[in-house]
Amino acid sequence: MSTARSTRASSAVDRLKERTGNPGYSMARTGDGLFFLSEEPGGPPLCEPLELDAFVAFVKKLGPQEVRRVSKYDVAFEKQLVKKKPQQ
Repeated sequence: MSTARSTRASSAVDRLKERTGNPGYSMARTGDGLFFLSEEPGGPPLCEPLELDAFVAFVKKLGPQEVRRVSKYDVAFEKQLVKKKPQQ
């Protein structure tokens, strides 16, 4: 189970490296199974040690966010999802 946990966390860090263009970000894992991030290997941590879900959420918030591509079909579908208020 620890391999899947560290793979998910390291994938989040890899995506952060791509978004920011900074290849120096480094993830470390404590003996308790918690994760933390630093800007360089051995550098000061950017966050306190976090559980997997909290760590991935923290890493996703860092750096520039990816812009989601939206097609005209996505827009039309979202319009259909909105409920119309009944007229009185």
